[in-house]
Amino acid sequence: MKALFTLATLALAGSLAFAADVKYAPGAYDVDGSHSKVGFEIPHMVISSVDGQFTKYEGKLKLDKKFEKSSVKATIETASIDTGNVKRDDHLRGADFFDATKYPQIKFESTEIKGTPESFKLTGNLTMHGVTKKVTLDSKMLGSVNDGYGNDRAAFTATTKLNRKDFGLTWSKSIEAGPVVGDDLTLTLKVEAVKPADKK
Repeated sequence: MKALFTLATLALAGSLAFAADVKYAPGAYDVDGSHSKVGFEIPHMVISSVDGQFTKYEGKLKLDKKFEKSSVKATIETASIDTGNVKRDDHLRGADFFDATKYPQIKFESTEIKGTPESFKLTGNLTMHGVTKKVTLDSKMLGSVNDGYGNDRAAFTATTKLNRKDFGLTWSKSIEAGPVVGDDLTLTLKVEAVKPADKK
């Protein structure tokens, strides 16, 4: 039993050491929209929630040799919101919520990265509905590969919670149980970014 315990401990230590040594190719990466997702979830009528996503967005990552010196910039088209219900999406695009005509983009620009690739805090300025706030996303790199065409790819996940009213999205309607739409929105990003092969 002692030998088995020792082997298990060594195996766990080895796996942790491997996880803490995520490799990547430094350089400029573009978010691959066909292999990424900008999703969100918000409470609905207290007892459930509504899921949605934004389908049009762009992002650029600069991965530095010193990971904490890396940076991120991204824009999201507010009119691309999709919750699977046309009437609801039209309402969300309108003046009660995102007012997509007046505020066509949501923007994020990083100001600080703390941690290591496998677990880091990504802090930056998020501008939405004409309001800019500092936000921090709990993030991690899932791995990095060469795609066989000479391009380097890196995958990430990131999540954070936002209060929509902090960004001026204050529309509210109540029923007996409480608000129809909750205040706290969970944002979840699944990102695959590509660094094009060097042209020779």
